[in-house]
Order: sequence, then C-alpha cells, then structure tokens
Amino acid sequence: MIRSMTAFAAGERNTSWGTLSCEVRAVNHRFLELGVRLPDELRAVEPSIRERVAKLVSRGKVELGMRLRNGDHDEMLQLNPARVSHLAALGRNLHEHFPTLRVEMTELLKFPGVLQTQTGDPAALHAEALSLLDEVLDQFVDARGREGANLSANILDRVDAIARHAADARTLMPAIRAGQKQKLVNRLADLPQPLDPGRFEQELVMALQKLDVDEELDRLDSHIIELRRVLGQKEAVGRRLDFLLQEFNREANTFGSKSVDARTSALAVELKVLIDQIREQSQNIE
Repeated sequence: MIRSMTAFAAGERNTSWGTLSCEVRAVNHRFLELGVRLPDELRAVEPSIRERVAKLVSRGKVELGMRLRNGDHDEMLQLNPARVSHLAALGRNLHEHFPTLRVEMTELLKFPGVLQTQTGDPAALHAEALSLLDEVLDQFVDARGREGANLSANILDRVDAIARHAADARTLMPAIRAGQKQKLVNRLADLPQPLDPGRFEQELVMALQKLDVDEELDRLDSHIIELRRVLGQKEAVGRRLDFLLQEFNREANTFGSKSVDARTSALAVELKVLIDQIREQSQNIE
C-alpha cells in the first residue's frame, strides 16, 4: 500500500492528572527524522514513543508532541503534616516573644511545602500516554494511506499516458524509417557519380541504426510494468520509485536525441513532462 509522507493526526483524553493531548505531523524527508516534545512527567517514555513510531514510519520528518494540562483538581491538594507541625512549633515559640503576632490562614498556605499535590502512579500516566499515542498513530497511518492512494492513482494515470505515447511512437516508426530511406535515396540520386550499391546499403543501414528506438521503447515498456508492480507493494517504495524514474528519464532522453521527425520529438517532450510530473508526486511517497 502506497503511503504519503505528509500527514497530520491529533487526539486527547481526560485523565486523573489532567487533559493529555498528542499531536503528530510529518513532511517529506529522505530518511526518518523524528522530533519529540514531551512534558517532564513523560520523559521516561520517550524511548517507547520512538520505538512505536519507527515501527510504523520509515521515511519523513516527523514532529510528535504531547502535553499535559492540569485541570481543576483542588481535591488533589493536601496539607503536608510534617511541615504544618514544624510551623506550629515555630509559631508557639514565636508567640512567647511576639504575643500580638497574627498569621492569616491564606498566608500560611502559601508557605513552601504546606500544600502538596497528591501524585498518582507515574506508571499509570505513562500507560495512558502510550495508549493515546497508539490511537493517534493509527489515525496518522490511515491519513498517510488515504493520501498515498490519491498519489498512486495520479501516478498511474500518467503511467498510462506514457504507455500510450510509447505505443504511438511504435506506430510512427515504420513510416519514419521509410521516409528517411527515401530522403537518402533522393540525396544519393543528386550525386554527379552513381554510388556503389554496396556503399548505398552501408549508408542506409547506418542511417536507420541512428534513428532506431526499438530498444529504448522496449526498456520503457519494461519500466512501466515494474512501476505498476512497485505501486502494488505493501512496503515503503519511495526510494525504489526514485531509481525507476531515473531510468524512465534516461530512455526518454535517448528517444528524443534519436528523433528525426517532429512527431516523435513532440512525443519525447510529452514523455519528459509526464516523467517529471510523476517525480513530483513520488517526492511525497514514503
């Protein structure tokens, strides 16, 4: 299945620690480049996150971020008994020297360490984060697949057009060869001295060999078959497509360089345009 390297997915869930959110986005890149942004509470699961992404993605510049936003969890705040007892003892000692001293409750609660947040099990938070990541990665892979299907359809349309142009070239070549043979005959007829028949045959063979494009068209047909096969594979095929398109371009250039007719020259230009369009599409393929 063809997959695009460009995609986006996001999700969030409410947890005992607050709202946990995850976002994954990717753009084109020759290799897999993964950037991860995590809150301090989730730093320990970064290796697991990277491992999960690497199993599903082989190419692309991927940015993955997770956030933990604390909600209204006042019930999770509690007094620190040890700190309160310590402050109470200090208060009794100070009262002997400053009997009129009064401390407001709100000021007391602001003292460092009086209030503490009741923390849950970090392992449970990590499990929630990885579970959310799996959901978002599933969406991410699906998005890549949908975009990849569109890319594959566009590429196949252009491959079909290349096949039609190659067939048109084969149809034209017999008439072009006959025309070139007649031109050579006419030129030789204008010579003041008649040419030796053996020399004439030699010149004719050389002229026809220079415009022979059967080998290029055969290789082009072979590349078309291979490209269609590659587009049907399940694994990542982006690099394979890059190589194939180099071969396509080589045959199109050779075909154009051998052209001696405006019709095949026009076909060569169309082939190059289509190959370049496929190359642009393939840059998005994993």
